Amino acid sequence: MVQLWLFELLKGTGRLFLHPVFYYLIFLSGILGVSRVKRERKNFHTRTFDAYFELRQLFPIGLILGLVLTIVTLMAGLTLPFAAILLIAFFTILWSLTTNIRLMSPVYTVGAAFFAITLITEYEWTIPLFNDTFQVLEEKVYPSLVILMALLLISEGILITKNAGKGTSPKLVKSKRGQNVGAHEVKRFWLLPMFLLIPGEALTLPFDWWPVFNIGAESYSLILVPFAIGFNQQIQGMLPKQSIQLQGRRVTTLGILILILSVIGYWYPLISIGVAALAIISRELISLMQRLKDDNLPFYFSKKNNGLMIIGIIPESPADKMGLQVGELISKVNGVKILDEQVFYEALQKNRAHCKLEVLDINGEVRFVQRALYEGDHYELGILFVQDQRKFDERIG
Repeated sequence: MVQLWLFELLKGTGRLFLHPVFYYLIFLSGILGVSRVKRERKNFHTRTFDAYFELRQLFPIGLILGLVLTIVTLMAGLTLPFAAILLIAFFTILWSLTTNIRLMSPVYTVGAAFFAITLITEYEWTIPLFNDTFQVLEEKVYPSLVILMALLLISEGILITKNAGKGTSPKLVKSKRGQNVGAHEVKRFWLLPMFLLIPGEALTLPFDWWPVFNIGAESYSLILVPFAIGFNQQIQGMLPKQSIQLQGRRVTTLGILILILSVIGYWYPLISIGVAALAIISRELISLMQRLKDDNLPFYFSKKNNGLMIIGIIPESPADKMGLQVGELISKVNGVKILDEQVFYEALQKNRAHCKLEVLDINGEVRFVQRALYEGDHYELGILFVQDQRKFDERIG
């Protein structure tokens, strides 16, 4: 039996490369990286992370969570019909066409698939090419889909908390008064592949070569499904990491609540409909609450009278190696009080071999950082500031 499972796992893994969502997410992540670099160069004449940064975030942590979810779902005996897998993939691609990345949250893709299956079974709709696949749907698919949604929602919250705060992108925006202020934006995709048991011989209907094995009197197919998780948030009233982690904790809490409620659906399947609707509405409310709270806060990255605020740090630059952080204020450079960028760069030139900075950290406490400067170091130390009106207009133009 163990050899059979291992053999099926290997086959299921190989079939991952036949799933269109796998390649589609790679393509979308590349598009995100290129568009981010283009915008950063327009705002700051340089970029923070390279264009492959988003692509590098696509896999690692998602693979770990996918393995955990695979173990959980297989031990729980969770099964999903092949029709549900098809619909989730369909809505993943469909929602991505709106260019609203947050709609690729599993609560929207799996939720849409859930309600589509509800309508298909209720009204006995005919689906071209896959009609036989959708005819085998049963009422018990409802709680299974909602449980899957809850597990993916918990994973989304963990991914937001642990990964979304890394490499947020600085940008320049206009305040209501027409002044240049800073904000941070994160657009991120994660790929979460997990093995799922497909009951019956549904996969052999369109794919005669697909492996099927038996457990007792039941037959199953094993498939590695790549689930997409999209996240998009702009932050202007708080430090990016704090705001994103708060969002992540809320999403995780919602996922746990939905998971608890979704289990009840095994005894009362109709409850699953209400739980699925609750998940979608609550996830939308979390995003709305974040936007409203952020809009009502004063701009965090705006010009200050006691120094220059750091809106971005270029990786591996002198500023990065000195441990400077986004949100800190540079008040003095080589003993010179800093009020604007011109004074900052002039003060740097006072000593081309060494720089000493007086910094106010995010808690308002003063600290001193210093470092020898070497040939080839970034002449601006690799620090991004909110640009003045003239510079911003020149770069936008």
